[in-house]
Amino acid sequence: MKQFLLIFLGGGVGSFLRYLISKALNSYYPNFYLGTFLVNILGCFIIGLLIGLSVKNNYISENHVLLLGTGFCGGFTTFSTFALESHLLLKEHSLLYMSAYLGASIIAGILAIALGLYICKLL
Repeated sequence: MKQFLLIFLGGGVGSFLRYLISKALNSYYPNFYLGTFLVNILGCFIIGLLIGLSVKNNYISENHVLLLGTGFCGGFTTFSTFALESHLLLKEHSLLYMSAYLGASIIAGILAIALGLYICKLL
């Protein structure tokens, strides 16, 4: 039961922060959805750190991974919104913007995870 509560709490906080960041930033670049991009990349970085720290000598407990990884990052990041925004760009015939958004999100996400893992190696 404790693990379910940790996931629930982390997910609620993550979802709330995602909403605030997306609401604040998505209006600045209507053809790029900067808020969604940033929360997804930041979530990738956080997951990279969590996995790196949990693998390195069991530095982070399973409960912390559930709270921060499954809960917070699960609520904070959003694949469904990313897919919807990509579809909207395509629907608006903005193939160039959609391609840039897709490519930048995927490449930056993978690099953010790698950076998080790399930082953990240095610790």
